[in-house]
Amino acid sequence: MERITIDPITRLEGHGKIEIFLDDEGNVANAYLQIPELRGFEQFCVGRPAEEMPRITNRICGVCPEAHHMAATKALDALFDVEPSSAVKKLREMFYMAFYCTDHTVHFYALGGPDFVLGPDSPPEERNILGVIHKVGVDIGKQVIACRQRNHHVIKMLGGRGIHPVAGLPGGWSRAINEEERQEIEGYARENVDFALFSLQLFADVVLANQAYVDLILSDVFTHKTYYMGTVDENNQVNFYDGMIRVTDPEGGEFAKYQAKDYAQHVAERVEPWTYLKFPYLKEVGWKGFVDGKDSGVYTATPQSRLNASDGMATPKAQEHFEQMYETLGSKKINGRYTPVHYRLATHWARLVELLYAAERMLELAQDPEITDPNVRIAVTNTPTEGIGSVEAPRGTLTHHYQTDENGILTKVNLIVGTTNNYAPIAMSVKKAAQSLITKGTVVSEGLLNTIEMGFRNYDPCMSCATHSLPGQMPLEVTIRDVEGNEIDRLSQFI
Repeated sequence: MERITIDPITRLEGHGKIEIFLDDEGNVANAYLQIPELRGFEQFCVGRPAEEMPRITNRICGVCPEAHHMAATKALDALFDVEPSSAVKKLREMFYMAFYCTDHTVHFYALGGPDFVLGPDSPPEERNILGVIHKVGVDIGKQVIACRQRNHHVIKMLGGRGIHPVAGLPGGWSRAINEEERQEIEGYARENVDFALFSLQLFADVVLANQAYVDLILSDVFTHKTYYMGTVDENNQVNFYDGMIRVTDPEGGEFAKYQAKDYAQHVAERVEPWTYLKFPYLKEVGWKGFVDGKDSGVYTATPQSRLNASDGMATPKAQEHFEQMYETLGSKKINGRYTPVHYRLATHWARLVELLYAAERMLELAQDPEITDPNVRIAVTNTPTEGIGSVEAPRGTLTHHYQTDENGILTKVNLIVGTTNNYAPIAMSVKKAAQSLITKGTVVSEGLLNTIEMGFRNYDPCMSCATHSLPGQMPLEVTIRDVEGNEIDRLSQFI
């Protein structure tokens, strides 16, 4: 059996490789997305004081520390049984919207965008953020950098640090903002709205205007019909910070709707021996393997999934683009809501709709008179026991679950992060792309392998966040190569 290895896979956070196995006819028999790194945050947090978690877990990676910081802070709210004030919730959410603007910008322009702006077959040395800037112009590159710069300034202003924030407290926030700071943030939010609209127009001009790209988006190669998960507000509209977790089936019907504290009643995790990531699935449906459809417990939690699980967006401009996306991709309205979009490459479009929502919501919060309330801390007197908190990380629903002794020392930690939710559909997307693109007689080019990588890249995976499983022993494989890259030896254990 012939083996094709893509190692390392590129434009993701963390490490991974794709193993493709061909049968004797030259067709793909199987393909695996393997994650060969173990971070183990769940285990080494045990024994630490619970109040340290917002500062520990945001060190998991530098891409989305704000998401872990916020989920950990909300878990402490529940752990110490304290309810944040309305002003605190708004301050946290405004901080979180600034983070969303930076994160979605990074993925579209630096990680996912090069495949569309430059093309999947373009030279790999050009298929990056510098190539994108060269193609679309330096002025656009300056706008991308400016978006990142102003929003990280807001993150530092509100969170105490530009990376790895420190502001989260049980039931509160470490600092308030004054009127001058509020006005500054309002100005940045307006710029974010303009930038999001500009990015959506760029997507229309570069991607939607190119029939080859549209055909790729609509192709069966990157199509899966799974359950979809996302957090919604009281109107079933998308919300990143707070609300109920809603799951819809592949046809768009509501399957479940629950509070974060009840996640274990709905989601279970499966371990496979060939990777350090776990595979969550819907308990009520059960694990049926790496297959999609209504009879499979596999679900997806991505920007596209959040839109599929919702009835729409909670801000006006984002709602307009939400409707445009679903109408363009052939979705129909049934009982007042659109049927799901199953084209996985459309996730890039959904991400830009979310970018616009985050910018608009940030502006709404910056204009709220309560946002400058100086009372952002409260006394904590309750004995901690157990707490669960969740937010929508850019990559999917993020859940932190802590248990402590009476002194607040952690005895058990469970994290289900955005990428973990998506690991099964990512594996399915990689396998389907490989089977569709590599058949008997196919000349396997670098561009073709990059197109297979697009199967995971649209999920924007963060492997460092997601690696918690240790399947028995510590599988390890070391490949030794000479200066020309030729393999001269391979050492392995427990594989």
